[in-house]
Amino acid sequence: MVETNSSLQQRPSEILGGEGLFAASIEGFRPRIPQMEMADAVAKAIEQRSILVAEAGTGTGKTYAYLVPALLSGERVVISTGTKNLQDQLYHRDLPAVRKLLKLSGVVALLKGRSNYLCLHRLTLTEDQGRFYSRRESTRFVKIRRWASETTHGDIAEMSGVEESDPLWPRVTSTADNCLGQECPEWENCHVVNARRRAQEADLVVVNHHLFFADMALKEEGFGELLPGANAVIFDEAHQLAETATSFFGERISHRQLQEWAEDTIAEHLTDAPDHKPLQQGVDQLLKAVADFRLALDGPLGRYPWREVSEKSALKEAIERLRVNIEALTLALKAVAERGKGLEGCAVRGTELLDRFQRLTGVAPEGQIHWFDLHKSGFSIHHTPLEIRETFQSAMEGRNCGWIFTSATLTVGERFDHFLREFGIETAETAHWESPFDFQQQALFFHPKGLPQPSAPNFGEAMMRQMVPVIEASQGRTFLLFTSHKALRGAAQFLREQGVEFPLLVQGESPRSQLLERFRRLGNAVLLGASSFWEGVDVRGEALSCVIIDKFPFASPGDPVLQARIQALNSAGRNAFMELQLPRAVIALRQGAGRLIRDVEDRGVFVVCDPRLLKKQYGHTFLNSLPDMARTREIEQVQQFFAPPGGG
Repeated sequence: MVETNSSLQQRPSEILGGEGLFAASIEGFRPRIPQMEMADAVAKAIEQRSILVAEAGTGTGKTYAYLVPALLSGERVVISTGTKNLQDQLYHRDLPAVRKLLKLSGVVALLKGRSNYLCLHRLTLTEDQGRFYSRRESTRFVKIRRWASETTHGDIAEMSGVEESDPLWPRVTSTADNCLGQECPEWENCHVVNARRRAQEADLVVVNHHLFFADMALKEEGFGELLPGANAVIFDEAHQLAETATSFFGERISHRQLQEWAEDTIAEHLTDAPDHKPLQQGVDQLLKAVADFRLALDGPLGRYPWREVSEKSALKEAIERLRVNIEALTLALKAVAERGKGLEGCAVRGTELLDRFQRLTGVAPEGQIHWFDLHKSGFSIHHTPLEIRETFQSAMEGRNCGWIFTSATLTVGERFDHFLREFGIETAETAHWESPFDFQQQALFFHPKGLPQPSAPNFGEAMMRQMVPVIEASQGRTFLLFTSHKALRGAAQFLREQGVEFPLLVQGESPRSQLLERFRRLGNAVLLGASSFWEGVDVRGEALSCVIIDKFPFASPGDPVLQARIQALNSAGRNAFMELQLPRAVIALRQGAGRLIRDVEDRGVFVVCDPRLLKKQYGHTFLNSLPDMARTREIEQVQQFFAPPGGG
């Protein structure tokens, strides 16, 4: 095996090449020219502190292509992934494998947002209160308590006995609002503090986009940075960056923030000021005012511009009542703040929530989109920036480091213009590496004939009638991906009424992870999914042999954020459809297509049912952005593709 010194002297492409360390050490490792070229390009960007925007098709092996040069560089590197799942996979699986091969002993760390770590202080508070809503909840708390005494890092992903979505977790984890900071009695043992300390001492730290931008937003406000000063930042799944960045460079307030403040106030009241009745009264009145405010917003669930409700007299009255109650509870807390650090913290939160509520129910600053979201459990009000390029550019200019952006889907029609424009990147090295998979041999693209326009009321049923023979030819083993939950539910009902013989797995009827696990295990299932199944899903082998897309994934033009951006671009004499709506839909479709072929052995059929593919001029932009598959409009060719060799 090559020793550390010699691997440090080699270029990344040599290590990943046919005569290199990986080929010699990993069974089944196949040297790939795109991977080798990308690794050298990443090494150059790190060394020269330059910007690289790199698209690497599925199967390129981009994870190793950036990990090898990052580790060999000897620089301090931050790697940011699109999701926590990818973050865990990178840190616990890929990174240890590469470090072991390279025989490198540098310090690496994993850092997540604070809500991912057990808070020992809040765990004790919850235990002391003993307020559990059922015996089952009490049993789950005992499991968390037991795990708390065993865990080193306090990362709730380690805890297998309690789902991450369990409502107990917010009671035993902290937020930026309710953290007591250095005043906390558990400060020395705090899992968040220790995770940040490890990150600041590390040569390489793995974060996710949410945390990266949360840190960047904190720096904008003048607070200390959470992430170590890096010499290079690598964004994997960079196509998700713009959406994540947007949510952090704005401001929001929600029913949940107000409810958590109320719950924490009661917890501290019972612990340190049980005799102070105005606290309980203040909380009761606040929660009633929050509920009344939600009723005053009225209307069906969804996202709406604030201007649609801001002049309603009933809402104005509800705003004033809620403002008065936030202020009253804050004053009640200030009266007893000296009795405990928790009460003092709640008083400070009250002042901050009052300021935020007044800003978000007032007039939005220039350049901010003012909107609100109504959902089953409550509401949220937002100021969201119209553009992020200036904020992002100022952050980039403030760091003298290499910037690497990579994903399987960054281009539209093989051009990076959309991505570069969103982030205001004017000077960058751009590179595109095709997938090494042989799509002509491995995949077939099918576009059915004779379907009505997607807006037609009978589109869903007509589409599903044509898809039943496809599903039967594929023997199940199909992802049906929809652009709306309504269409998904309609398709599920249609397949059940048709008596389709394959197991049906429908999003919304079980958790996503369970649906995927069952899909892999069954081997002949049909999974119906919406947006969360279009990307980040990796099913290799025969279990997934067909991916069907109902319509082009255009975002709803009624969405207030998109609506405001469309209006701003069109008002500036630009073409919002070509600059914003079309590029985003093309990238989403490419992500959907990327679910099909995940390995050199995979075979499958990719189906796009939207008739605009050939009837609208922009349809060719979608078509030309897809992998180079053999194409057909005949169901017989689909059946032939799936027929066993020799016809028997």
